[in-house]
Amino acid sequence: MKRILAAVALLCVSFNPVGAADKLKIGFISTLSGPAAALGVDIRDGLNLAIKHQGGRLGGLLVDLIIGDDTFSPDVGKQLTDRMLKRDDVHIMTGIVFSNILLAVAPAIFQDQTFYISPNAGPAEFAGDRCSPFFFNVAWQNDNLHEAMGKHVADKGYRNVYLIAPNYPAGRDALNGFKRFYKGATSGEVYTKLGQLDYAAELAQLRAAKPDAVFIFLPGGMGINFIKQYNAAGLAAAVPLFGPGFSADEDVIRAVGEGMLGMFNSSHWNRDIDNPQNKRFVADFEKDYGRAPTLYASQGYDAGLLIDSAVRLVKGRIEDKNAFRAALRKADFKSVRGAFRFNSNHYPVQDYYLRLIAKDEKGRLTNRIVGTIFRNHADAYVKSCKM
Repeated sequence: MKRILAAVALLCVSFNPVGAADKLKIGFISTLSGPAAALGVDIRDGLNLAIKHQGGRLGGLLVDLIIGDDTFSPDVGKQLTDRMLKRDDVHIMTGIVFSNILLAVAPAIFQDQTFYISPNAGPAEFAGDRCSPFFFNVAWQNDNLHEAMGKHVADKGYRNVYLIAPNYPAGRDALNGFKRFYKGATSGEVYTKLGQLDYAAELAQLRAAKPDAVFIFLPGGMGINFIKQYNAAGLAAAVPLFGPGFSADEDVIRAVGEGMLGMFNSSHWNRDIDNPQNKRFVADFEKDYGRAPTLYASQGYDAGLLIDSAVRLVKGRIEDKNAFRAALRKADFKSVRGAFRFNSNHYPVQDYYLRLIAKDEKGRLTNRIVGTIFRNHADAYVKSCKM
């Protein structure tokens, strides 16, 4: 109990604090400790960079960013949410990495009629029959990156794929998305424990199944450990490994190293997208934080730009919820991805790319875009949203 209560303690980051009427109070809850911490840290740092680029303001209002670590726990997330809504009276909430935590805290946020801007988690429920006028996702719907890789694997002629994902909402969405576009046989469909780090049993089962390809959705430390163990077991040379960007991004590359070389993955963003806002984002993120940004960081950054655009459109009158919602729907900002728009369920319609992990001109391992899998791709659940 002492550990949980300690996690509920909040870190307040205030940019040029002034009177309450001049502040935009943002409640930021994310996974900032444990094996998955890198994901939440990147979202936080991306958001902070967006705030910095706007001079410490979003939409002209000084920002009071209230940060809480959910410690990878839905119960802690609910405690933090309750405190931010009741004690801190935040105007907007954001930050959550994992869908099980978002699904646990969202009912209280929506009941309070507080807007939630998701920089990551995109569960099917909120894209379909449980869509909410107070929910906007600036990242993707959970299935989307997996749909893209399912199409790529099918197009390349693989006919017997082994599937692995954690047993939680986004894991189930992931494999459903992959199978929506991959119509071949599956020699295994395995759901592991969320947060699992030892895959000896799964690798033994995989070897016995003799697939011609493997698809994983294992973000953060889960993916790092799995890929290291996959390589150590000698499977990488025999069976190609595919994944979404979550399992093959810069955080995973840094931890695994040369074992990532040649892996294909899918993403809606990469550092080599050629537009001015992305070039500035990548350069300043590397300068400020000393590491290459991930797709998580890009989503945190775009969440900040979306909020900035909407607050600016309503001239700071964020208490007018109908006007603020309409401003969010317009998505009048220049995304690091390039073209960006919301569908009627407040999820993005956007392009998805094929990335390859290779060495750049400086000899660094990194992702580069080698093709486009989908253009203007929408999620599969939007027709069920009656909003």
